[in-house]
Amino acid sequence: MAASQVPFTVMEPPGAEILERGRKLFTGPCTFLKGVVAMDGLPAPDRPEVCLAGRSNVGKSSLINALTGRSGLARASNTPGRTQEINFFDLGGTAYLVDLPGYGYANAPLAKVAKWQELLRQYLAGRVTLARAFVLIDARHGIKGVDHEIMDVLDRSAVSFQAVLTKADKPKAMELAQVIEAVKADLARHPAAYPEIIVTSAQKGTGIDLLRAAIAGLA
Repeated sequence: MAASQVPFTVMEPPGAEILERGRKLFTGPCTFLKGVVAMDGLPAPDRPEVCLAGRSNVGKSSLINALTGRSGLARASNTPGRTQEINFFDLGGTAYLVDLPGYGYANAPLAKVAKWQELLRQYLAGRVTLARAFVLIDARHGIKGVDHEIMDVLDRSAVSFQAVLTKADKPKAMELAQVIEAVKADLARHPAAYPEIIVTSAQKGTGIDLLRAAIAGLA
């Protein structure tokens, strides 16, 4: 696979109008719609949707709660593999925010893990209304082999994805800068990768407004 020629950068704050659009989207109604365990249970493809994908325990639930300002909307857990369904959240009737099961190591029976991770791959490869996948990367560790596997699925399906670094408050500044440079190099392998990386911390609130703006631009 040819390397991307697009330079990867860290996302800078967009204009005030775009930031405000993102703020309004996530301060408006945001409700849990349903958890899906099979493709035939997906809601009707009648609006755009974005999904959050990432390794188990990367911080998806905490990020969803930070995005929406609702501490209990998604259940955060220190146990890898807590999310075992595709969870749909309705953003004011205009779009869906989708929380995917974590991939990689999970504290669950192997057969169950294989089932929900196959569902994840089917969703990523076949959901016609998926506007973009946000692939969450732990800022302490960077991109791992299992991340590349999911990115390969998105490449083959021609689904645009954007890397979101989570837990950016954990590493020291120099370590974070090194991880960002390594992520840029790794993303160059993937033609479906969007060229802007979003750096976030759910705990500190870093980058949450940028991710809201990016999602609002797709909704």
